[in-house]
Amino acid sequence: MREQDRDRDGEGRARSGRPRDGLGRPLPYGAEGVPRQPEGVVRTPAETVAQAQGLLDAGMPFHAHEVFEDAWKSGPAQDADLWRGLAQLAVGLTHAARGNAVGGARLLRRGADALAGRADAYGMDLAALTGWARGLARRVEAGEPVDAAAEAPRLSGPPEPV
Repeated sequence: MREQDRDRDGEGRARSGRPRDGLGRPLPYGAEGVPRQPEGVVRTPAETVAQAQGLLDAGMPFHAHEVFEDAWKSGPAQDADLWRGLAQLAVGLTHAARGNAVGGARLLRRGADALAGRADAYGMDLAALTGWARGLARRVEAGEPVDAAAEAPRLSGPPEPV
């Protein structure tokens, strides 16, 4: 592929224009994909948690990871580790659902380590999220298949009624 044929954003940075599936895997050009999350969106913490939860519930943890990444890059420095840890949990779930047990377990544990011992924040029970991530990492390593929507963690509050 020639350099000028590569997908670029308005500032010349490489960006893949290929459509993606719900787990963020690239699809062939022209295929029907899911809408991508816009990058660089500044949200309140409550908006971040709510949007990420909706994406997790829809089985789209890769896209939830992008929402958390925006928060860690645009929010206050004292919250960067919180949002980065949550992004790692989401991308760990992504890898696990894609069948990458090693990468999934590693990222789930890395995210759990980042959240362990932190005080709850923005309505999130971080101890419960840490326990969820460590438990899922063990199951993934044991070879259990992962359905991203079925395994989506609750970030805050009680589950929505079905």
